[in-house]
Amino acid sequence: MEAKRNEDVRPRGLGRGLSALIGDEAPVSGLSKAAQDNRALRSLPVAFLQPNPAQPRKHFDETEIAELSDSIRAKGMLQPILVRPITGKQDAFEIVAGERRWRAAQRAKLHEVPVVVRELADDEALELAIVENVQRSDLNPLEEANAYRSLMNQFGYTQDRLASEVGKSRSHVANTLRLIRLPDSVQALIRDGKLSAGHARTLIGAENPEALAKEIIRLELNVRQAEQRSKTKPAKRAKPAKDADIKALEAHLSNFLGLTIEILDHGSAGGELRIHYRTLEQLDGVIQRLKTGNENG
Repeated sequence: MEAKRNEDVRPRGLGRGLSALIGDEAPVSGLSKAAQDNRALRSLPVAFLQPNPAQPRKHFDETEIAELSDSIRAKGMLQPILVRPITGKQDAFEIVAGERRWRAAQRAKLHEVPVVVRELADDEALELAIVENVQRSDLNPLEEANAYRSLMNQFGYTQDRLASEVGKSRSHVANTLRLIRLPDSVQALIRDGKLSAGHARTLIGAENPEALAKEIIRLELNVRQAEQRSKTKPAKRAKPAKDADIKALEAHLSNFLGLTIEILDHGSAGGELRIHYRTLEQLDGVIQRLKTGNENG
């Protein structure tokens, strides 16, 4: 029942991309299509726009921003930015989708940018921002995974619905979500672009994912090779050979007690004496021998 309620209240246009959102304005009777378009699209000063603090995309590649800025300078901004008014503030709008274009427009020294203004509640704005970013493949794999988690935790999405909304397979969604389980050190390598999502997925469940990640990078392994490495368990280290004197003591005690004796981890700080017995009678015999030895001493 809860899932159905979530479906009913989701904003119109969700899952269809920014172009659909731009066309979501309800038509006004008597206006031509051109007039309708002008009503939906307007220009605002760049300074009126503010980033969304809940923006799922945390990393903006400076090279990509520079390239987009050059394109905007040469051809103008071909796609508007989706914004919503900030309650209680005049001439202030929060970016719902299009922060990268806004950043590039600033670098291109534009004074105004084309926008579509929508009245959206906080949860609607966050949901649209997440879905829009995922659809555009603007997120790195970890940002994408965290975006999926936000949609599931805050808006009750299932993996099936997520896959449908963002146009991905269910297995892609499931595998991406699994990246969040990796250690922070490995996640940092993914964020920095040193480890691809495909490589990272091979580390899930590995005994030492951090060491394996460094090995993948150092040896420049492909995904198949990384997969094989993660399945191969590291060989156990052979125990160092025991000192001849230690072996002689073990043999002497074994003969004296009639049981198997081990002297372990002997060093300057001491060690451990281990007596192997099978029955309480054998243990009682060891105790009696020790008592007899003490009395004789």
